[in-house]
Amino acid sequence: MQGECLTSGGDAPRHTDVAILGGGLAGLTLALQLRQRNPQLSVTVLERRAHPVREAAHKVGESTVEIGAHYFADVLGLREHLETEQVRKYGLRYFFTDRQYDVQQCSEMGVSRLLPTPSWQLDRGRFENFLGDRVREAGVEFLDQAVVRTLELSETDAPHAVQFDHAGTRHSLQARFVVDASGRAGLIKRKLDLAMPNDHDANAVWWRIDGQTDLDLWSDDPHWRQRFAPARRVDSTNHMCGPGYWFWLIPLASGSHSLGIVCDAKMHPLETMNTHDKAMEWLRVHQPRVHEALSRPEYALQDFLFLRHFSYGCKQVYSSHRWALTGEAGLFLDPFYSPGSDFIAISNTYVCELVEKDQAGTRIGPYAEIFQQLYFSFYESTLTLYQDQYPIFGHPQVMPVKVLWDYAFYWALLAPLFFSRRQADLPMLSRLKPAFVEGRDLNLAMQRLMREWGTRDRSPELRQARAYDQFQVDWCYEMNRALTDELDDAAYIARTQRGVAAMRQLAAEVLATAREAVPGIGDQGLDALLAGHDIHAHPSMLPVQWFAPVGEPVAAA
Repeated sequence: MQGECLTSGGDAPRHTDVAILGGGLAGLTLALQLRQRNPQLSVTVLERRAHPVREAAHKVGESTVEIGAHYFADVLGLREHLETEQVRKYGLRYFFTDRQYDVQQCSEMGVSRLLPTPSWQLDRGRFENFLGDRVREAGVEFLDQAVVRTLELSETDAPHAVQFDHAGTRHSLQARFVVDASGRAGLIKRKLDLAMPNDHDANAVWWRIDGQTDLDLWSDDPHWRQRFAPARRVDSTNHMCGPGYWFWLIPLASGSHSLGIVCDAKMHPLETMNTHDKAMEWLRVHQPRVHEALSRPEYALQDFLFLRHFSYGCKQVYSSHRWALTGEAGLFLDPFYSPGSDFIAISNTYVCELVEKDQAGTRIGPYAEIFQQLYFSFYESTLTLYQDQYPIFGHPQVMPVKVLWDYAFYWALLAPLFFSRRQADLPMLSRLKPAFVEGRDLNLAMQRLMREWGTRDRSPELRQARAYDQFQVDWCYEMNRALTDELDDAAYIARTQRGVAAMRQLAAEVLATAREAVPGIGDQGLDALLAGHDIHAHPSMLPVQWFAPVGEPVAAA
């Protein structure tokens, strides 16, 4: 059925092409994307919460990186809102500061200037209120305070049936396609028993305060204050890292600061931080400078929440029977590199492809299976960046190398696929398969190498502070800039192959550096993958100055 939704009260059924269960970030962006791709499509969103929602203390997940930022700004056309109502982000920034008060004595990694492809910090309440207005303007039937009571999924060509309460009345909705965007409530996941745990055992606590701490004032050392100038540290997604944990500070446009501790469950039990008082005491021990900065009485606590074992997978997210899961209703990785919006962007785009094919009368079963394989492969590849890696998060030399590698993997393979609108181009994906297989194998071996390096290397010089400026790494800048290039198929394939070659070169240099620090390290499959690769025949990718003897810190250029 095409056309606008037919609405009526009581027992009379409503009809819609697509019913989206959940009106948070995933559900509202999907609704907008569906209507932009096909203005004749009828879309109904059922959201349990009342709108407008509260700013700041609403939902966690405020940081975006390139894929998610591009999805919001350019695919959905929301750039003006992001530029004027949210915070432009100065990248991800890392401090290796466990139990260290003097931040100027700690190694730091970040950017001194903005990289070309932008990202933003999102006040989720402000953004979801804006999205709610936009989807209604686009003709979406967005019903807030609508509570789903029953869901019957059809296995024939008959419509799915949803019963929900809204405005004191029970309503029935018939939908050609149903998408679960209900977050961790997981309506379809629970109904069909699709939950699948993973082995990434990590917990998180987080809270928001009314006010922001200026990180540039955490030290009186003028050289430290200018080390990454003109960047303002507060505008980064800041990571304070130590063995088995990291702590985030994210500024919000509403004037609040989002704060959170993410920990390996075995190294830092949730019970040591699952109240605000406990979390602050934990910070006093592990991040004393942060504790002092946040202890000012004017910083009113706005909320406090926690999650145990937050990472999980899913047995199925797309079905030939015209249902799908998107966002956290399906799977969730880890917030360290802020991938949540990336996976919303990727999943929503696959859902749009399936809805369009179904509307055109195409049998969607084979596409649902292939898209799910691709989506799960992105999830599994990205999970390796986090799983079993938390013990090395405090290592001030291995972690900057790991961050460089993880960005190379992301910018060479995963991000360009979405930016170039080729994530559902099956013939192109078939041609790219050898490059992606090699990139995956290199990444798996590199994650094992860095884990061994970080757990075995305890050199005295690791206590020396270093400044790692990604902006000064030419290939980082160029990979980031090139994400927005418009390329034909031949040029795109050639660039992907160059990206994998760059990963190979970087892997060889990291392996050599690790073996200098820990002789005999690296029997992780890398030797076979790098067989025949001449490390000296290609331009160097690992910044040598990052491992030079430490003298007077060098300010960013």
